[in-house]
Amino acid sequence: MRKVSAIVVAAGAGRRFGSAKQFALLRGKSVLERSLDALAGHPQVDEIVLVLPAGEAGARYRKRWSKVVAIVRGGEKRQDSVWRGFVRLRSGPADLVLVHDAVRPLVSEEVITRVIAEAKEGGAAVAAVPVEDTIKEAAAGVVVRTLVRDNLWCVQTPQAFAREVLDRALRKARQDRFYGTDEAALVERTGHPVALVQGDRRNIKITTAADLKIAEALLED
Repeated sequence: MRKVSAIVVAAGAGRRFGSAKQFALLRGKSVLERSLDALAGHPQVDEIVLVLPAGEAGARYRKRWSKVVAIVRGGEKRQDSVWRGFVRLRSGPADLVLVHDAVRPLVSEEVITRVIAEAKEGGAAVAAVPVEDTIKEAAAGVVVRTLVRDNLWCVQTPQAFAREVLDRALRKARQDRFYGTDEAALVERTGHPVALVQGDRRNIKITTAADLKIAEALLED
């Protein structure tokens, strides 16, 4: 059975939040701690590489979560951080690699399981939920067109890939000096299909202080 390696990306500066949001407290635990609890507690995740900002001590994370096998300093951009985490993976070339944003602390075991299962089948899968709002494309403040909502999805993490698929995508992006908003975008550029897996609307991304309050309310449910 193939191993599943996870890269938890927690190197952001949190400029919109006002501080490094991954360290903000959410009902007594930091956002990062809740994300690590979810990944480390999943029975199919074998190891975790944690990407932290420069200057953040990592020893306590390895001590608390035995699945954390390496601590890596983040790069200039998120994609650079993922690359640094990727090159530190211990596992063999046939493994699956899961990438998760630390600022999605409410990710469920079910979502992680679905993403892993689909990636095992096709080599690339992402958690996503259908768009509910009407989305309009605009230029210079004027509507260009209204997009067909039925075809639109809000993509989340985790995202999972066969190791060789992610390796090829990351290397091509570095060669082309291309930066995408997520790993799936890099894989798409190589022509490899990316499957959408049903995500969870509770799996919110902490970007602003308001998001933190929403997450607190969700934990109370």
